[in-house]
Amino acid sequence: MLSRRFILGAIGALALAAPATTASAEDLYVPLVSKGFQHQFWQAVKLGAEQAADEMGIRITFEGPDNETMVDRQIDMLAAALANKPAAIGFAALDSQAAIPLLRQASDAGIPVIAFDSGVDSDIPVSTATTDNLAAASLAADKMAELIGGTGKVAVVAHDQTSRTGIDRRDGFVNRIAEKYPDIEVVTVQYGQGDHLKSTEVTKAILTANPDLKGIFGTNEGSAIGVVNGVQELGTTGLTIIGYDSGKAQKDAIKSGLMAGAITQNPVGIGYETVKAAVAAVKGEEVPALIDTGFYYYDASNIDDPKIAAVLYD
Repeated sequence: MLSRRFILGAIGALALAAPATTASAEDLYVPLVSKGFQHQFWQAVKLGAEQAADEMGIRITFEGPDNETMVDRQIDMLAAALANKPAAIGFAALDSQAAIPLLRQASDAGIPVIAFDSGVDSDIPVSTATTDNLAAASLAADKMAELIGGTGKVAVVAHDQTSRTGIDRRDGFVNRIAEKYPDIEVVTVQYGQGDHLKSTEVTKAILTANPDLKGIFGTNEGSAIGVVNGVQELGTTGLTIIGYDSGKAQKDAIKSGLMAGAITQNPVGIGYETVKAAVAAVKGEEVPALIDTGFYYYDASNIDDPKIAAVLYD
């Protein structure tokens, strides 16, 4: 029996057999397939993409699976989007390798691929609009070290170990600690699938096993909120929590002192730059291989600073 993935690939190959054609801006269709919809982060990315589409007079769609564990569902969405023969496509990979066969078919058919937020392990995308997640997580490690006095045990609650963002944020934090802070030990890295409920349970298990823990880093919105909830449910005090992304729950946790601070990306900028790069690629213009959309560390001291407030989202 033929595998589901093989059948999808065959369908995709047939759908992409006709080469993409150039058209006036108002005729351009660019679908964006994101990693999910359950986080406010993705709504902000969608907003930026829609702003760019309105400015450039093109049509876009923006969709993603119900949660960030549904790799097969995302592949289905990618195949369906490509079957409509778009001018270009934006893709934020849940798995940095699973989509490569479909993306290669798109590239071969003359459909430019723009990766956003989370890239793929391939040179197929003509550009990737993303945060420098290694650098951002390294900054989170520096802040953690500063806040716990350069010594003690810390842990990481990560969203996954398959996406480029999950890998880079984990490694950026862990490697920075190992390289720069010999008196700090990362006792464990656990995965909560970016879901705040699962991350809550993961956090409680970590705290139960490590009662002398001094800090936890949560690598995305759901992870960070799960850490906060787990700490509250166990009644743990004196723990330094650093998160990633923003959203109302994280901002409230920082303002109340439950969370020390967090890294914020520029999600509106990610969406905007993805669509902008897609249109440029369709027109045959040169686009940078990497579009660094920036990041900031924010805490109670600067959360209301206009520069920071502009990249936070509710």
